[in-house]
Amino acid sequence: MSNILANFAAKKILYNMEWLINLFTSTESVAHIALLYALVIAIGVLLGKVKFGGIALGVTFVLFAGIVAGHFGLTAPVNIITFIQDFGLILFVFMIGLQVGPGFFESFRKGGVTLNMLAASTVLLNIAVMFACYYIFFDTSNPHNLPMMVGTLYGAVTNTPGLGAANEALNSVFSDNLPQIASGYACAYPLGVVGIIGATIAIRFICRVNLSKEEDELKAANAEDTHVKPHQMHIQVSNAYLAGRTLMQIHDFLNRDFVCSRLLHDGHVTIPNRNTVLELGDQLFIVCAQADAEAIIAFIGPEIQVEWEKTDQPMVSRRILVTKPSINGKTLGQMHFSRAFGVNVTRITRQGMELFASPRLPLQVGDRVMVVGPEDLVNRVADVLGNSIKRLEAPNIATIFLGIVIGIIFGSLPFAIPGMPVPMKLGIAGGPLIIAILIGRYGYKVHLVTYTTTSANMMLREIGLVLFLASVGIKAGAGFLETVVQGDGLKYVYTGFLITVIPILIIGTIARLRYKFNYFTIMGMLAGTYTDPPALAYANQSCSTEAPAIGYSTVYPLSMFLRIFTAQVIILLCCGA
Repeated sequence: MSNILANFAAKKILYNMEWLINLFTSTESVAHIALLYALVIAIGVLLGKVKFGGIALGVTFVLFAGIVAGHFGLTAPVNIITFIQDFGLILFVFMIGLQVGPGFFESFRKGGVTLNMLAASTVLLNIAVMFACYYIFFDTSNPHNLPMMVGTLYGAVTNTPGLGAANEALNSVFSDNLPQIASGYACAYPLGVVGIIGATIAIRFICRVNLSKEEDELKAANAEDTHVKPHQMHIQVSNAYLAGRTLMQIHDFLNRDFVCSRLLHDGHVTIPNRNTVLELGDQLFIVCAQADAEAIIAFIGPEIQVEWEKTDQPMVSRRILVTKPSINGKTLGQMHFSRAFGVNVTRITRQGMELFASPRLPLQVGDRVMVVGPEDLVNRVADVLGNSIKRLEAPNIATIFLGIVIGIIFGSLPFAIPGMPVPMKLGIAGGPLIIAILIGRYGYKVHLVTYTTTSANMMLREIGLVLFLASVGIKAGAGFLETVVQGDGLKYVYTGFLITVIPILIIGTIARLRYKFNYFTIMGMLAGTYTDPPALAYANQSCSTEAPAIGYSTVYPLSMFLRIFTAQVIILLCCGA
């Protein structure tokens, strides 16, 4: 009797647990797919925060969590995984393009051209080392080996969008039995992260760099960079030639940009405009580029001390936020702040950078405008510009998805190139990336509001990235262990390390010895070329200035584009089924 009762109880427990078993085993159900992705992403992100030797792999650990899940049979229908993978990739690269777009073309100014050329050379060297390893260590008669080396390449350079672009291009070349290049990526990635930092440290010893001396030189150079930072000063009109002249005439005589935000004449403070006439003894509050300050003082008069708060007309200075879409793209000259509102704009803060308020500077949603004038007039300007943080924080979803539509169409356009088995397409990685860069830079010209808060951009980007990585990992998981243990897994590890290290040592040494770049700038440049945040974090810890971040941001847009573009070129030009 007891046995009967025990069997009955066991069957009842199994029956009650059947729903839970089905949840994990029924691959067709929506609940199973959602649960699978949630588990893979959550576990991957949490494990990615664990540091090994002071280095964390970050969200890339989601790939490894997906591989483990796929290995143990936790999967979903291939068409659904493919959709989630591609949509995540599109979202990821588009938000990257939208972020880097405003500074993409400006990054080529000053020393940016040389840095970008060094970055492009590094990308080409990575590819050259990959081909060398392919011909030395692998069987070239196997059509799967070169695609696997491409996966290894993008693991070695820690570039996930490139992996996505290569994966997409493979669908055009291989009709079936698609190479699981994510396995090569996963094998090479950990040593790729370590190798970038290690090779950067090696350059320090090869070139005998003194870190404290490098930092002192940076601070001295920054002190001399006077062309971009706004400079404020009080001066008195002492040049008799200027008596009876308007501010516009003086501006034309000097041929230098400056803003006069306040004028003290006979004890009265006014907000001058271009037609204001100056007299000897007038006291001016001038904002200009620091490099122009000396010439302005020499022409107008000496610098003095003025206590404006003691004058009869109180003035206020306020930063006003541009949030109205109608203002997007209008230049300061078109706004006529001085004539129409009786105030002056002295400087603009955009994405953490202070810009001099040149009349030719176009305003963009998200700019912070420094306005000087009587309080009631400043309030009027605030109403015109918007000054609504709540409005700014609202995401511009329409712009994002309209850009994605255009990007997908653009990426689907075929370009016939001689020697390629199929027409070249930028695909769902390259097309949205290029369109996002163009929208981020020129969207205001067609009245598109492209501003997205940093937190919103990061959220959408990370969601896209983890969806892509989880999908790739789940797909590759079934054959991953076999690839590593019985296949060429070890080869992918050490060839990936060579792909990582050799170009860094060559280009880093050239940048230092030939072009005399500061070591911290080189660190940032190399991190940006490899699109590797952990390397940037290490560089920032080593330096108190912003030199690594500037080097990183200067080369990052072009490097990201080249990584994605060359991935497809290699696959379409060199790989065959």
